[in-house]
Amino acid sequence: RQDRHRLGQIMKKLFYTIYAVIFRICRLFPVKRGRVALVSPHNADFNDSLGAVKAELERRGGYDIKLITRRDIELSKNPAKLIKGAFRFFFVSSYRLATAQYVFLNDNFMPLAYINFSPETKVVQLWHAEGVFKRFGLCSALPPEIEELEKRCCKRYTHAVCSSKNVVPYYAKAFGLPEESVLPLGSARTDRFFLPSDTEKLRAEFDEKYPQCSGKKLALYAPTFRDDPKRDGEIMKNFDAKKFAERFSDEYVLLIRLHPQVHTGEVDAGESAIDMTGYPDVGELVQICDLLITDYSSICMDFVLLGKPCLFYAFDLEEYERERSFFFDYEDYVPGRTAKTFDELLDVISGGDFGKDRQEKFKSFNFDALDGKSAERIVDAIVK
Repeated sequence: RQDRHRLGQIMKKLFYTIYAVIFRICRLFPVKRGRVALVSPHNADFNDSLGAVKAELERRGGYDIKLITRRDIELSKNPAKLIKGAFRFFFVSSYRLATAQYVFLNDNFMPLAYINFSPETKVVQLWHAEGVFKRFGLCSALPPEIEELEKRCCKRYTHAVCSSKNVVPYYAKAFGLPEESVLPLGSARTDRFFLPSDTEKLRAEFDEKYPQCSGKKLALYAPTFRDDPKRDGEIMKNFDAKKFAERFSDEYVLLIRLHPQVHTGEVDAGESAIDMTGYPDVGELVQICDLLITDYSSICMDFVLLGKPCLFYAFDLEEYERERSFFFDYEDYVPGRTAKTFDELLDVISGGDFGKDRQEKFKSFNFDALDGKSAERIVDAIVK
């Protein structure tokens, strides 16, 4: 296992080094005015802050928008696809980044550790979550080699964007930036929750696709990953979908959405739940679901914005705190009731007291302007 890990690290370093050489060649080309590169290493569908910024740029017009997604860096066993993917990753994305006047990211993109942008290029980290909850970036416990890579990536950022003045110091530490370079302009991915939307139509379309949901409330179980494949595999072993259905099937249909980094395949819950792991737009699920059950996922931010109840099923809290930890005391901070065992979780749902009175303080700390105009402010501040 150690040999495989060492080989993997060597291969990654080789890939990044090749990327850096090609990028340096591409730097010979001039930066193109109005070119914007949107880098999404995980969410290739752009239904997030990058997508909101993209839509705002398109609305204004006059920008040359280039997308760099995980599809550009995915490898394949098919020789033809492998060659095509390698060309996209090493040459196309390098050229797009090297000639971009503005670069926006929503997550870590490790090749940045090996390249240097033109002084004319602004590199902006939008991040994929709002506010502060669990530790992230340079504030989290990282293996030394990953921490060094992230530090080098962070040196490429000219700005980061966050959702509230209160969280500026935390983002500055997480991305190794001075506080004046962290801009509390709001989270562009949450703009959709404050703009006109036909939620009833969304729900009707969902019910048509999943007729067993018609006439019932939707409870979404959306746990996050554990940074350990073995522990990731234990998440669903601690959640008894059948037991949930036996107790609440008259009122709720259970939807389960595992984090994309939890590689456990489809959720095997039989007829007790519906697997939403592959559902393309989590924002739609947030809009139509009535109750969230999570653990340490920032998806709770979205439910709080919409005033929907959240419950926190933290069966491995002590272990998670040792490995990842939070910025604040977990049980005091979360915007809802906490349960440590599955039976306790079921009893909380039966009792109907979800702790919604905790949401207002949580929301006011993590969000400033809630007006659906965050993408406008970001484009005004960075691009305009």
